[in-house]
Amino acid sequence: MGTSWSVQGEYMEACSCTFLCPCIPLNATTPATEDFCKVAMTYAIKQGNFGPVKLDGVTFVVVAQSKAIMTQGDWRMGIIVDSKATPAQVDAIAQIGSGKAGGPLAGFAPLVSDFRGIEQHPITFEMNGHERHVKIGDMIDQAVTGVPSLSAKGECVAIDNTFHPANKRLNLATTLKSIIRCFGIEWNDVNGKRNGHFAPFAWQGEA
Repeated sequence: MGTSWSVQGEYMEACSCTFLCPCIPLNATTPATEDFCKVAMTYAIKQGNFGPVKLDGVTFVVVAQSKAIMTQGDWRMGIIVDSKATPAQVDAIAQIGSGKAGGPLAGFAPLVSDFRGIEQHPITFEMNGHERHVKIGDMIDQAVTGVPSLSAKGECVAIDNTFHPANKRLNLATTLKSIIRCFGIEWNDVNGKRNGHFAPFAWQGEA
């Protein structure tokens, strides 16, 4: 019998595309604004479990580089799990983050040809209004700010019914900075014109 699991929390990402990333409105079938896509997706679990293993408070980051058209595959990918996670929690995140345990990330697993493994490092993830910031030493430093809505006070402009593992509805954001230096993926941008997103996420599956 398989292991049932579920997690829910907050997600953010910043990628190398200029705002608005063409992958989102065109279902990842059109070229990115560069000859590649370099992205880090942060998942901060508020509550969850993998069978008997509690995952409350565990944060992990999926870092990837793909071709300009993401659905063509040949991805390089690695996962960073917060250093506070126990070995059992790291194993659970490895299965969820790689897609081996099913759930939304399973659809991306066939696209990954070069999995660079899982590392543990201290992760700081902060939320302040419509801003999100993730910091992992000198490996990851990303901050995004949501695009304020003029029609819904206090909310951000959002795009719905998307093809995305975190949530079908994503808040639109621009990056204040996006630095990636890990798993052989290098990106450094602070011009404020690149793409970002954030949203709550809720996944479940059976390994």
